[in-house]
Amino acid sequence: MADLDLLHFEQLKLEVQAEYLKNHHPSFDDISKWKGIDIIYFQEDLRRKAKGNISEKSFYTYFKNIPTTKLPRIDMLNLLAIYVDYQSWYDFKKKHLFANEFISETENPAEIIVANEETPEKTENIVETTEENSNKNKPENGILQLNNTDKQTNTENKTISNSKKNNIIFDLYYRFKEYVWLGISVVLLSMVLILIFWQRIFATEYTFTFIDADRNTPIKDNLEIKILKEKETPIQFDLSSSIFKYRTQSKTLKLEVTSPFYKQDTIFRNLDPAHTNEIIELEPDVYAQALFYYSTNDVSKKNGEIEKKRKELDKIISNKALIYQVIDNETYGIESLDKEKYIGFVTTPTTSLKNFKMIRTKTLNGKIVLIKFKIQQDENK
Repeated sequence: MADLDLLHFEQLKLEVQAEYLKNHHPSFDDISKWKGIDIIYFQEDLRRKAKGNISEKSFYTYFKNIPTTKLPRIDMLNLLAIYVDYQSWYDFKKKHLFANEFISETENPAEIIVANEETPEKTENIVETTEENSNKNKPENGILQLNNTDKQTNTENKTISNSKKNNIIFDLYYRFKEYVWLGISVVLLSMVLILIFWQRIFATEYTFTFIDADRNTPIKDNLEIKILKEKETPIQFDLSSSIFKYRTQSKTLKLEVTSPFYKQDTIFRNLDPAHTNEIIELEPDVYAQALFYYSTNDVSKKNGEIEKKRKELDKIISNKALIYQVIDNETYGIESLDKEKYIGFVTTPTTSLKNFKMIRTKTLNGKIVLIKFKIQQDENK
């Protein structure tokens, strides 16, 4: 049955492809060859017609791999079936039965199946125990008569006394040994903890606030901070706010600060425990900010606003610019676009631009020569 379901899914993909090609013209007719922007436009059409969405990651998983080796979730199957004018995945399969194929009515999600759980009957094992009177044949009052002499009694008492003394000595020795090892372990553990937390205990915490040099306001965009040390790999921090806190015993600090919308800067600081709060200005990258504005700003189709937006983008982007779209997928991690295709994408009204995220830009001689961006996807939406 699972193999037949995979064949049905291949049929469904072909019908989805045919349905989309009725009103759209992607880069390739074959759905398995669609790329980033083609997928985004398909998602828009799917949301419009079937009132649902599949993530870019799911598209790459189930449409790029031919043949498909596993079925997607039932909600995705139902969504694709609705897109091609069927009531559900069950309805699609029912109308595409193979020879000698039988579909049980229980597969219809409209039916509610109640599974009755069987509970094993509890049985109680009653174990009767009987006690025998082991003293039945013994006399109730036994009298133990000693036939030993007084000398033998004294010898036995002395032996018992010496044995007790030896037991006490051995007991004290082993207890003392345990206490010694316990004390040594506590001392070693304390030394290890001091070595581990030495910097945290004796270090000073410094706070750096990054502000926009033009507006003199805290930066709200993402920042990437790298702590640079000689002969050491840089330590990286990703900030979602303008405040960066760092604990150190060093007297100097070297920071490298990068942001999609601010010029990269390397900052040197002489640290003073008496001054733990500092403000650092970052110079805005006006080209990157303009690019982001024109790439995400929603414009209407009236009064030539879209054409104006395209002209502005054409001015600031180099004709030889390297443009990459990062894709959240293990197999297809990045795709390249040319300048014309990028401008066409960001100037076409689509809800996907709400999830547009600029990752990196680079400017040379007044033109943007590198753009790296991402359309964030939410698997639950």
